[in-house]
Amino acid sequence: MTMEVLFASVPVTDLSTATAWYERLFGRAADIVPNENEVMWCVAGNGWLYVIDDEKRAGRTVVTISVNDLDRFVTDLTARGIDVGPIETVGESGRKASVIDCAGNSLSFIEVSAKD
Repeated sequence: MTMEVLFASVPVTDLSTATAWYERLFGRAADIVPNENEVMWCVAGNGWLYVIDDEKRAGRTVVTISVNDLDRFVTDLTARGIDVGPIETVGESGRKASVIDCAGNSLSFIEVSAKD
């Protein structure tokens, strides 16, 4: 069995407010708006994050996205008005920074350094 595409959902309570927040997070409009209840961004190859209007599950999601330059990414987020937590060391070769969206969902951005 080969897995080909990843869809990770982020449930929110107010899709309009969340869409604006995620547009700032990603620095662009959604790549796909399949219907009035969800919007989607391609974040890596065949990896998609979709924000969905789902009040019951909102605020409970944890998503981690790997980036190649965490310092630059955090600087870009800050410039777009996204409140980013401190950069933390993870293990011996990683660093991460986290944000909380308007529904209380946690998104972390990690950078993993190659070991010698």
